[in-house]
Amino acid sequence: MAARAPEPRAFWPLLTCVCTALLCLCQALGGRAAADGEEEEGAAEAGSVPLLKGSALLLLGCLLARCCGAAGGGPRPGGGWGPSAARRGALESFHARQLRLSPHVLGHSKAHVGRVVAELVRAAKAQGLQPGPLALSLRGDFVRIGSAYEQHKVRSPDRFDVLVPLRLPPRLQPEPLRAAGPAPSGAFVCALRAPAGAGWPRRYRPFVEGFCEELQGRCHLSSALVLRWFQGHLQRCLGAVRYRLQERCRISLAAGPGRPPTLHIRPCSDYVCCHISMAVRLIPAIPLGDALYLTALPPDVPPAGPAHGAMWGLNASRHEQRLLAWLKEQAPASSCHLKCLQLLKGLRDLRGQGLEEPFCSQWGRVLSSYVLKTALFSLMLRGPLDAWDERFLVERLEDLVMYLRDCLRKQTLMDFFLGNTSLPEAVALPRFLKEAAPVNLLAAFDGPTLDLAAFQLLYTWSQAPHLIRTYGSTRYLRPAPAACQHGANTRQELPGE
Repeated sequence: MAARAPEPRAFWPLLTCVCTALLCLCQALGGRAAADGEEEEGAAEAGSVPLLKGSALLLLGCLLARCCGAAGGGPRPGGGWGPSAARRGALESFHARQLRLSPHVLGHSKAHVGRVVAELVRAAKAQGLQPGPLALSLRGDFVRIGSAYEQHKVRSPDRFDVLVPLRLPPRLQPEPLRAAGPAPSGAFVCALRAPAGAGWPRRYRPFVEGFCEELQGRCHLSSALVLRWFQGHLQRCLGAVRYRLQERCRISLAAGPGRPPTLHIRPCSDYVCCHISMAVRLIPAIPLGDALYLTALPPDVPPAGPAHGAMWGLNASRHEQRLLAWLKEQAPASSCHLKCLQLLKGLRDLRGQGLEEPFCSQWGRVLSSYVLKTALFSLMLRGPLDAWDERFLVERLEDLVMYLRDCLRKQTLMDFFLGNTSLPEAVALPRFLKEAAPVNLLAAFDGPTLDLAAFQLLYTWSQAPHLIRTYGSTRYLRPAPAACQHGANTRQELPGE
């Protein structure tokens, strides 16, 4: 590990000692002038020594005030002229130029995404009712999730995530169980049960053959088969929707093996005044009740045995949104917690541009947005929420970096919702989450990778102004959204803002 640079604050006590020595020298010169026998020279020196002494005293006072301010530890509203003020200036500029989104542009984007996705889901639901009751179908609604709807999205509002809940055949209920054996951390399998008891698979044979896998003599819903059906089903419905929306935008659906389909929306008229091309990831979800869903595991999760296609991940995005809303109510009106999350995501992305493979890909996975958000939740509930006032931005961001550093060194960061019994009573969680076994979000990474990530995280924080200057030039920036052509009056027409 590189040697630690000396603290900049050590310079000020040293300079204060030098000035104190200068003051003592002035005092000695004054005594020597008073003992001199010649009146004219004594008068001249008596007039010059107090001037020198006064200047030294003034300089000493300024240095003492500066030294005390640097060592006091408390944030100063309005900043100052030291290194922390320069760091804050660089972070504020970085946030304003590259990270912060226009609420107006984001509102237009969310409203347009909502209208297009609603059309597609409506068409897919209508077509899904035709095959009969013993098949999957869409429930008819969708759930907005992700940073765009949690007010901490960065850069451009051109990517969105949407859960599309599915409906199982009548009287068939999902039963999530923690995956056993070689399985990713936090993975579940979805068993199925019906009130009829034994023998139900024979009565649901078309559904079992199309969407289930047999594990240990029992039918389990296959995430791979459900995802493949979902992709084909939406693709078949796209034609009718494309015709209805042809005056507003052009839409297409991109699907790959093991990945949720992505809906691409390219405005072709003045319907969306900001003219942003958007990509919407449509994620099929199995509802469990209590705002919980099962979704297919992310494609970057390594396979874990032949049963990997039957494994699911648990999605508690609605509870994350509720927790963020509660924290916003409890924290000061000028709280900087979401701004800290945005800045940390932005610094992570900047540092990733200077890393080489294979660690570059690991860097983004270790410090995923969910990991950063989990660390923020845990840190905020440790101390008083008043400390997250905007005045303390640099201090709280440094606390978040150090907390993450410690988690990486210990190789432990527990999921905030699964098995967490220390949540405030005001944050009500379903019984399933409270009784679930805790999950370590860093369990999938080896020790050397986490140690290197901890080192790079500290380097990123210590060199944040330099990284911003290096990778904050125009050639690294994504194109900014076009200016709105309708003016501020259109804001009142958009419920999505």
